[in-house]
Amino acid sequence: MNFFQRIMQRFSGSKSSDWKGKQFDFTDWFGRTFGGRNNSTLETNETIFSIVTRLSNMLASLPFKEYKKYDEQSGTDVADLLVNPNDNISGFTMISQLEVSRNRDGNGYALIERDKTMAPIAMFPIPANYVTPMVDQDSGELYYQVTGKDKNMIVHNSDMIHVRHIMGPESYVGISPISVLKNALDFDNAVASFSLSEMDKVDTFVLTYGSNVSDEKRKQITNNFEKFRQYNGGVLFQEPGVTIDRLDRNFEMGDITDSDKITRTRIANAFNVPLSFVNDSSGTGVNSNEQLMTQFVQMTLSPITKQYETEFNRKLLTRNQRKQGYYFKFNLNALMRGDITSRSAYYQMAKRNGILTSNDIRALEDVPLSSDPNADKLVESGDLYPIDMDPAQRKGVTTSDEQESSTDGSKEQEVLGNEKDK
Repeated sequence: MNFFQRIMQRFSGSKSSDWKGKQFDFTDWFGRTFGGRNNSTLETNETIFSIVTRLSNMLASLPFKEYKKYDEQSGTDVADLLVNPNDNISGFTMISQLEVSRNRDGNGYALIERDKTMAPIAMFPIPANYVTPMVDQDSGELYYQVTGKDKNMIVHNSDMIHVRHIMGPESYVGISPISVLKNALDFDNAVASFSLSEMDKVDTFVLTYGSNVSDEKRKQITNNFEKFRQYNGGVLFQEPGVTIDRLDRNFEMGDITDSDKITRTRIANAFNVPLSFVNDSSGTGVNSNEQLMTQFVQMTLSPITKQYETEFNRKLLTRNQRKQGYYFKFNLNALMRGDITSRSAYYQMAKRNGILTSNDIRALEDVPLSSDPNADKLVESGDLYPIDMDPAQRKGVTTSDEQESSTDGSKEQEVLGNEKDK
């Protein structure tokens, strides 16, 4: 009995042929065996929907490329997976689906398909509720059981992209932010339900009759008042000896506003996004949109992108490729460029100090590159010198010999001038 057969028996009792397919081809699993899951909270809570939409769209829109020692790689098979992970979806869709699943369920999964040489050739996002992490009792290695309608398969952790929210040391499953918000959302729903029920109630009144009002008159007044309530308004004549008092309700619109504000703050905290993402500008602690974006990138996006990068680096690249300097990276510079004034100051500093060329700057601004050879050359300001350079060799510095020569020349010109005057 081989290793994978033992693993299959330990986990599900199936045969290894159930998950291998034709030459490790997993495409027959998709389209027929997996289905999505509707999450009522994500679909009915507009605040959570807004945050998940922003995070998934922003992450999927960021440039995500393969590099080798800071040099962008293009045309490689692995780099092409970031653009076309499989025949059905684009790279944007795959990253977006992973991020939606990560924020909705706490975990996002994508199965890696490999060829005979174990090189990755495709990736397929899988609904989180169809995947169960499992640890082999003998080796301690992590595997994932993928549940289909007709069969199950066991996948080694190196063949499964797994991005998650935080998890405890005793678990491999991320914690769903929506589960964390359960009590807050239940309270918000209770307040909303109470408010709706109060708004649906009709106005109530107290009728007080005097002792001089006859029974027939009372009946007539009551019928008139019932019609007034039935048509929710109109003209009501107050008869002599009859007093009509309206009962006040305790419902206040401020109660809904305060409850919504508290709920939005809790949702923003659970997803670790600025309050401005939930249309709350109070307590941001920033003075400009640039500072707000810097805070968002540093506290929210950077940890998320780092997790994606490490997963792709470890599972799409071999150890030898990583040693050679290959890696995947999201480019966050576009979000950190700021306004035109800040960008201009940065570009000027970067060019004067030999950090960026003219074409580098044009590429960052999406301007066509220049064909001038000098546009690809690094330059630096002429007033900068190596720290160990002899000060006498710097421009504008006069040495002692030059000063003495200059003094002698002045004296000689002075003597010649005096003789000429004589």
